[in-house]
Amino acid sequence: MSKIQRIVILGAGNLATQLTCTLHESELEIVQVFSRTEKSAKELANRFNSAFTTKLEELVQDADLYIFALSDKALLPVLESISIPKGRFVHTAGSIPMDVFHGHTNKFGVFYPLQTFSKNRRVSFQKIPICIEANNEELQEDLKELAGRISTSQYLVSSDQRKQLHLAAVFTCNFANHMYSIGQKLLEDKGLDFDLLKPLIQETAEKVSELDPVSAQTGPAVRFDEETMSSHEKALKATPDFQKLYRFVSESIFKMHNKDS
Repeated sequence: MSKIQRIVILGAGNLATQLTCTLHESELEIVQVFSRTEKSAKELANRFNSAFTTKLEELVQDADLYIFALSDKALLPVLESISIPKGRFVHTAGSIPMDVFHGHTNKFGVFYPLQTFSKNRRVSFQKIPICIEANNEELQEDLKELAGRISTSQYLVSSDQRKQLHLAAVFTCNFANHMYSIGQKLLEDKGLDFDLLKPLIQETAEKVSELDPVSAQTGPAVRFDEETMSSHEKALKATPDFQKLYRFVSESIFKMHNKDS
């Protein structure tokens, strides 16, 4: 039997909610949920008949694992207020090093699901990469076993590698989604529906499963079609921030595709 059965979740946001649901469905016991906000702690805990608390001094002391699914800025203040010296701690952050736990416990690590999460949109963890790091081999093996219960994709990733992975994820997810938002606004300004772009977005995403992104790149910037690009920039005259972004990204695309020329 796994050494991890009883879990305390610290956090009740997007990732915490989705991860807790998945762990519960994998027959793991969520013994307690912590959040600074009573409403969010109670709502999440009640889904699993678990205890909840808004006070760190009331945390269960004998859980098998404490998962800190908190925002980066909330992690340190919470950690500094906890005293569970024999607890096994992991965080779920992309850019925070594992060593943040030094001095708080002797067994610690990282359990980082590489995905974008929304509180009310369920996602399947089955193919989500779970990035694992631990300060000792025993915990590492237990985290691999835990990851294997919810996903077919587990990777041992160092803190330095994970920081770079998180940076890459910001570009490919957060920045890409911002581009969708700009596209939506540009369409709405002319009375068009964002649904028109969805097949294009779908094909763009599917294409990089067969081609590398550089090879998959198309559009006027690759060939530096000055006439088309100039026309686009003129159309963006009323939104100078978008105009500047268009020019900057177009130049970046051109440089990447002509770096050897």
